[in-house]
Amino acid sequence: MPSSFLRTVAIIALFLAETLVAAQTQVALTLEQCHERAVRNYPLIQQKDLLARSLEFTIANAQSGNLPQVAVFAQATYQSDVTRLPGGTQLVEPLAKDQYKVYAELNQSIYDGGTIKNQNAVQTSGTLVEQQKVEVELYKIKDRINQIFFGALLMDAQLIQVNLLKADLLLSLSKTESAVRNGTAFRSNVDILQAEMLRADQRIIEIRAGKRTYLDMLGYFINQQLGDQTVLEAPVESINDTFLEIKRPELTLYQFQTELLGAQYKASNTRNAPRLGLFVQGGYGRPAFNFLKNEFETYYIGGVRFSWPLGGMYNSRRDRQLLDVNTLMVKTQKEAFLFNTNLSLRQQGQEVEKLKQLIRVDSEIIALRARIKTTAQSQHENGVISTSDLLREINAEETARQSLIQHEIQLMLARYNYKTISGNP
Repeated sequence: MPSSFLRTVAIIALFLAETLVAAQTQVALTLEQCHERAVRNYPLIQQKDLLARSLEFTIANAQSGNLPQVAVFAQATYQSDVTRLPGGTQLVEPLAKDQYKVYAELNQSIYDGGTIKNQNAVQTSGTLVEQQKVEVELYKIKDRINQIFFGALLMDAQLIQVNLLKADLLLSLSKTESAVRNGTAFRSNVDILQAEMLRADQRIIEIRAGKRTYLDMLGYFINQQLGDQTVLEAPVESINDTFLEIKRPELTLYQFQTELLGAQYKASNTRNAPRLGLFVQGGYGRPAFNFLKNEFETYYIGGVRFSWPLGGMYNSRRDRQLLDVNTLMVKTQKEAFLFNTNLSLRQQGQEVEKLKQLIRVDSEIIALRARIKTTAQSQHENGVISTSDLLREINAEETARQSLIQHEIQLMLARYNYKTISGNP
């Protein structure tokens, strides 16, 4: 009977019961689902909503500047002298030296030079900058999820390979026990194979513990309890290894920062703009507007008020120069970011090419090791080589397969790292 068929039967017999039980409770997760849930669960995501609410309140406060503004004043004074008619004749009673005034003033802006509009623009741009900073921080989670997700996938692949190794050992153990019963092999050969089986069990314990650690970390990120039956679906999407356009959230952040600088410059220019408004003032005091009447009276005055502050023009040129300098600083930061990102993409691209070449060599090594192992199994059955020699060849093939598994997972991770670095979904 072909050894490959016996190996398949052994695998099925060893793991069929466990598979049937696990299939009832499996929870499948994709890498994209983990990205989405991790971002949604990260505490910093709440800051975006808080920033939006803060902007809403700030703009509402600024808009109140368009409403009539009312102020109330009170004043009590004592002065050393008062106005008197020239000469010694007093036709009217002199004013009292203690004077009192209580009045209210209402101002209604007609034209504020764009102050409120530009303040709102500054607040909106500032909020966009802060929200995008949150996006930049949230994007970093993707890289951490990639490391955890593919680390768990590596544990799964290693577990499968160790189980295949156990199937090989089980097949050899069965034949050796038969040989012992027939008197053609020593009992020590069975002991050697059983010891190797126990060593494989130890590796399974270590691998499962490693996967449990990865699942715990992943579950913490996505706020979901992940049991041992959780299945992580290996990505099947075809990823182009050629250069991808950079679409990182940092680029949007630099754009928003530039827009904020422009909005701040416009807002600063409004201090030089003319202003026009209406005002009404009414009050009660002594004296009122009739300064010759030394009595408490009510009074009012209303009109149009025009103002044009010109002091800010002294700094207008420097303000423009400051805008140019700050804009250049943002541009320099963007160029440095693109330089470093492109460098990382080149490094990651070379990592992908290296792993592809290693996988091709791994496949050739496995083919050779498989033939060597098959020959060794036949020689062992015929008593040509010892059990230790057989184990050496079985372990050599298993090592080659583990190398292939590791390189395949590393290649998937490298490709997804390339996507993450470039910012492509």
